[in-house]
Amino acid sequence: MPALHACLVEHDPDRLAAAVTALHVHTRESEREKPFHTHKKGQLVVALHGAVTCETSQGMWIVPPQSSVWIPPGVPHSNRVTADGQVCFLFVDPQAAAMPQACCTLSLNPLLIQMIRHLADQPQDYAAGSRTARLAAVLAEELAHMQAQSLQLHLPIPANSRLRDIARRLAEHPADRSTVADWGARCAMSERSFARFVLAETGMTFGRWRQQIHIMVALQQLASGASVQRVSQELGYDSVSAFITMFKKTLGKPPARYIAERQAA
Repeated sequence: MPALHACLVEHDPDRLAAAVTALHVHTRESEREKPFHTHKKGQLVVALHGAVTCETSQGMWIVPPQSSVWIPPGVPHSNRVTADGQVCFLFVDPQAAAMPQACCTLSLNPLLIQMIRHLADQPQDYAAGSRTARLAAVLAEELAHMQAQSLQLHLPIPANSRLRDIARRLAEHPADRSTVADWGARCAMSERSFARFVLAETGMTFGRWRQQIHIMVALQQLASGASVQRVSQELGYDSVSAFITMFKKTLGKPPARYIAERQAA
């Protein structure tokens, strides 16, 4: 049985009485959770090594190493972990901490990440008032003060089936350089109508939306060990320097440095 599925079967957060529980998972192969599902508790996904992609009905979040995404209670979702990935899942009862009401990426400091890892190593049926319970309470209190990160790690995917198909196509074939006019024709729209349609549905221009897909694909591949040159070629860039420029402009650092610093952490 795949490690991700097996751990979640054994560790069912909705059956555990503790308000805050944690789970540490190490995947050898790229793995995806069962189809969309929900939890009564909120779920914090923390990538320690490799990358995690979290998909909901509203969009997709990429979680590079040392980052996290918050999934509120009751939100249907599915997580995918890259090969040789290490991830911590933290489940938080709605009464335990005042957390965001919508999915978002959260910036975690190293201390909080280590606290989550430590909690994951403890028995999850801990007693109220125990040392583990006090650790969980402090963790929940600190977590409520973490700030949401920028939207650079989020790809809005509306419910519209045509746009979801386009997003899937661009993720599977990121080197596809079809123009706005090309995509409009495939959707039986004029170039201008298609551009307005994408902006209305996603809040982004088509070019910005496609670039966001490129960032998501690049982070997945880089976190899995792919070279910058290979990722640049996979995304269809004319030169490695053009890809590096785009990546640095979006995330503030060149790709190799961005991944290396997070893996080292």
